[in-house]
Amino acid sequence: MNTKVMNALVYTATREMSYRKEPVPQPREGDVRVKIVASAICGSDMHAYHGKDSRRVAPLILGHEVSGVVMDGKYRGQLMVINPLMTCGQCRDCLAGRSNLCQQRELIGMYLPGAFADQVAISERNLLPVPAGMNPVHASITEPTATALHAVALVERVLTRPLSEARVLVIGGGAIGLLAALILKAKGCVAIDLAETNALRRHNIEQQGAVKCFDPITDGLPAQDSYDVVFDCVGAGVTRLSACSAVRPGGIISHIGLQDTNTGLDIRKITLQEITLLGNYCYSKADMLAAIDMLHLGQLGNLNWIDVRPLSSGARAFDDLHCGNVGAAKIVLQPDSLY
Repeated sequence: MNTKVMNALVYTATREMSYRKEPVPQPREGDVRVKIVASAICGSDMHAYHGKDSRRVAPLILGHEVSGVVMDGKYRGQLMVINPLMTCGQCRDCLAGRSNLCQQRELIGMYLPGAFADQVAISERNLLPVPAGMNPVHASITEPTATALHAVALVERVLTRPLSEARVLVIGGGAIGLLAALILKAKGCVAIDLAETNALRRHNIEQQGAVKCFDPITDGLPAQDSYDVVFDCVGAGVTRLSACSAVRPGGIISHIGLQDTNTGLDIRKITLQEITLLGNYCYSKADMLAAIDMLHLGQLGNLNWIDVRPLSSGARAFDDLHCGNVGAAKIVLQPDSLY
């Protein structure tokens, strides 16, 4: 019987996180253990925290945006990024390069223990190399960067003109929204507006110099039919309605957020004006590798909008995000042993 324990931040009930001792992970066949260096809080972790994710049942160690040092196997001692999405590798979607749609997919921090801990276990084939000298905190946001990059890539396939010519609206200034905007800028898009209701976040976003940021509540909603592409990075009924209003005839709505399942789509406009509605789920391995390169090469800026905190203060970090008391688009937690 294994008696070894580690420090972990555990989701124990709605709006309750507990920093406590937990058993070290027990690798399954093909798994290796990874010593966590940095693990970021995702919007889906917040959904669990709010008790709105039936797939994440307390008590559970959340966290899937992570970089760490491999403890065993052929990559032992190397800093790696974890691809948290484990797939079968054999189905039609996996073989077609669309592993994100694999029906047998698993994710750490969902049904399996996640990365808000000293260690996590993951399939060895889900490890991705980190370039020499890359900041492990920057490496830890590879997963959300890949999600945003995947959404932008899907839009590029549909656009009839180059992305650099498009007028784009991003709804939501969380990590996915900000990263989408930074990726758009890196790809040459110059007309980018971003809607965000949190004043602290707007201030941080404006410092990046990539977008024009506005408050849709006090500044008003965008003019109807005014954007070639709208990225809904919130995914609520009200934001879907705003997206449908703002997109121009023949335009594209990229739906990324998963806040609720309320209505909001103007199906009549989508039909009569030939609006393309794109759903986006996760990323492919190619997206993850491209995201690592973009982050490492500085294509998305200096990333000074990341808030880094010790794991033991994770409960406060979740509460700050819940209350809107933090301007950072991303909070990254690191084991206390690194402080």
